[in-house]
Amino acid sequence: MNDREAMERAIALAWGGWGRVGSNPLVGALVLRGGKVVGEGYHAEFGGPHGEVVALRAAGKRARGADLVVTLEPCTHQGKTPPCTEAIVAAGIRRVVFAAPDADPRARGGARVLRKAGLAIEHGLLDPDVRAQNAAFFHRHAAQDRPFVAVKLAVSLDGSIADRGRRSKWLTGADARAWTHWLRAGFDAIAVGVGTVRADDPRLTVRGTLTPLAVPLRVVFDNRAETPTDATLVRELAPPVLVLAAPKAPRTNVEALRLRGVDLVMAAGLRRQLRALKSRGVESLLVEGGGVLAGRLLAQGLVDRLYLITAPLLLGRDGVPAFGALRGVRLDRAKRWRTVGRKRLGADTLLVLDRP
Repeated sequence: MNDREAMERAIALAWGGWGRVGSNPLVGALVLRGGKVVGEGYHAEFGGPHGEVVALRAAGKRARGADLVVTLEPCTHQGKTPPCTEAIVAAGIRRVVFAAPDADPRARGGARVLRKAGLAIEHGLLDPDVRAQNAAFFHRHAAQDRPFVAVKLAVSLDGSIADRGRRSKWLTGADARAWTHWLRAGFDAIAVGVGTVRADDPRLTVRGTLTPLAVPLRVVFDNRAETPTDATLVRELAPPVLVLAAPKAPRTNVEALRLRGVDLVMAAGLRRQLRALKSRGVESLLVEGGGVLAGRLLAQGLVDRLYLITAPLLLGRDGVPAFGALRGVRLDRAKRWRTVGRKRLGADTLLVLDRP
């Protein structure tokens, strides 16, 4: 196995920590001796050993004189666990290959520490892949004033999210729905617009095989505070629900929701509403609909990632468009998004795109 193959394997391993590592990044690692894997691991749980330590423990004495391939620069930080750099030096590793530098100012600098200890260091291999895998982590440490925002939509081949009767259940199949629950587990909050609440009455909970470390907050963008008080997510307030409303929302609507135990934040405009979420500890937000909200967020440059799941069917010109609030743009002025992932989900197809 060469370095590239090892890094690809480390990236695949790192996904094992999705939804369980909290604010920490996803990290996978392999110990190679003569091109053969003698140990591998990933950061599986917040507060547990990091990927490098798991791989070194698996390798045991075979780590001495071996190479370590890891997705992220080894940390120098004493937090829930000791610095990974100390474990690497103590194990006798001769060479470390990592993809991306650590963005956390408390933990970065591992390459310098390891070089000083006499280890050979190489970095940059598959750096874009690791940055994409840990997009929310890098966003948070780039001093952003809002959460990392991802929009997930299920669409037909002709770009609709519902038929002419606004029916959208079920546009995609069981595999896509199961994957969506896995995806939700890795975000701090899950959001929809009030139109989606009225049309679909969603629960916005994680109901898959993966139990998240922290249950995502449920958020409704609803400027007039018109979320129905008999909606499922209002009747079932566990996990909590937050409605983002404009300051001029009708007082009777606001009071009706508060009487039902719904938390409300009054803020004008999407940017202020997103900043309000960040101030409440929401660092990553998954927006699942509808088309109007998705279009408004995109139009204002507030979307960092798109998850588009395409179903193999056509709904025709009367279908509800996926990005209803987006204005037309000339082809030569349209910005091309960067494809960072593709996956088959049963009969459906997932495309993951990052902002240009």
